[in-house]
Amino acid sequence: AVLSIEGCDLWKSSANKGMHLNRSMPAAEQMGLLVKGDALVILSASVKHQGNYSCSLKNSSKWISLKVYTAQSREYEETQEKTCYTHESCTLYCSNKHEFLDTLNITRNSSTWQKEGESSPSNGYFSSVKKEDSGIYNCTWSYLYDGQLYNITSTVKLDVQPSEKSKKPVIISPKNNQIFDVDLDSVVIDCKAVMYSESDELLWLSGTSFVKGNSSLPVFYNYTSDHKTKEIKGTASLVFRKVSEDDLTKRYTCKLQSDHETSVVNITLKQKARRSYTSLGVCIVSIVVVMAVTVVIYVKFKVDITLFIRDTFRYSDFVVVCSDGKCYDSFLMCYKCNTAGGLNAHDARWLESVLEERFGYSLCLYDRDVLPGKAITEAVLDCIEQSRTVVLVPVSTHPDLESGLPTAIHEALVERQTRLIFITTETTATSRSDSFPEALQLLNEAGDCVTWKGKSSMPTSSSFWKQLRYYLPVPQRAAKVKLLPKTIQDVTS
Repeated sequence: AVLSIEGCDLWKSSANKGMHLNRSMPAAEQMGLLVKGDALVILSASVKHQGNYSCSLKNSSKWISLKVYTAQSREYEETQEKTCYTHESCTLYCSNKHEFLDTLNITRNSSTWQKEGESSPSNGYFSSVKKEDSGIYNCTWSYLYDGQLYNITSTVKLDVQPSEKSKKPVIISPKNNQIFDVDLDSVVIDCKAVMYSESDELLWLSGTSFVKGNSSLPVFYNYTSDHKTKEIKGTASLVFRKVSEDDLTKRYTCKLQSDHETSVVNITLKQKARRSYTSLGVCIVSIVVVMAVTVVIYVKFKVDITLFIRDTFRYSDFVVVCSDGKCYDSFLMCYKCNTAGGLNAHDARWLESVLEERFGYSLCLYDRDVLPGKAITEAVLDCIEQSRTVVLVPVSTHPDLESGLPTAIHEALVERQTRLIFITTETTATSRSDSFPEALQLLNEAGDCVTWKGKSSMPTSSSFWKQLRYYLPVPQRAAKVKLLPKTIQDVTS
């Protein structure tokens, strides 16, 4: 141990009963204590040296307290820490206490190193340190003074960490034997790697030949790197100006070459499957066919479809109401047919009863619903006013329409936008211009035509009834309104 106070040449020790120490006294007489210059040297420290030491100066004194620990205790050690990296050289250094002793002309011998837990000594130098070399090392210097050998010991804690150079570089992407689907166009494929040395190389090969970095070539590569961290992130881009058929047959290799090892990743190119429009064409054709079939079915069966929808959404418990200001679904008006093909009186009445009783239409009949004494033209126009459609029925025996009445009817239909249904017979249908009176020609051209075919038209499922119902509007009916019971006040009133 060395105690030093600048400018001090006389020491006093309380540990040795106030012994005064000076430069002229030998160490043996001062219990192993030696005064050298300003320093007090304890050649071999022991518990008996523990205590306070003072140094007298001109006008003051300074004190140093010395505490001596046993060899079993490590509290006294000032442990140094040393960090080295694997596969690199490493040197351990003793404490610099010996440098002070050198100035006191005390002979110093060589130092020795000893790792705790091991018996063999060490020289404190590692040409290529390993992880298992970590531990605590004690360095011992030997000093010779007055024929006596003394030691100074220092402690170093060695921590061996993995070296950046010991980390293996690796290719991150692409994966080995990866297949790239490409178009016969310009393509760029990146090979990315993590490296730890500037000497590591990342490049491309085509077969066994290196791909050059000349950007004027059809196939070339360029290299970029990022040095922001300890890792070197490199990217070698394989560039195809335009992929050819020959390129699809070659194998390309990304090669990472370092001081320790070499790794490679192989890739191949595959042309993307050409877009097939077969399925799209089939879908379009199927849609067109479905739409065409739908149109054909609707055109052919539109009457049946319309009637089916009407019958499906009809309700039976209804009463007639005039929601649009009209009280009748249709006005049935007879006209005289010049041929013998008209309906007789029985068929005409049967037509009326089927429309009302079987299909639920509300009919306005001239013979039944027109008040007597009213002018014919005025009565007919009133019936048209209250009806949603007008049906002209051909009969064999019926007075001719008054002069000017057909024209008035036509004007009323146009003005009120009332639909006209013209019933004809098979005879009148073949020669319509000759069968109709001249007064009815205008009405005949304005309305929808339905042909009566005698007995074959009698069944309600015949085409005559389907056509007639198709042109007629849906029967206008509404739900019945239940009357509330009268209160006692109503009854009494």
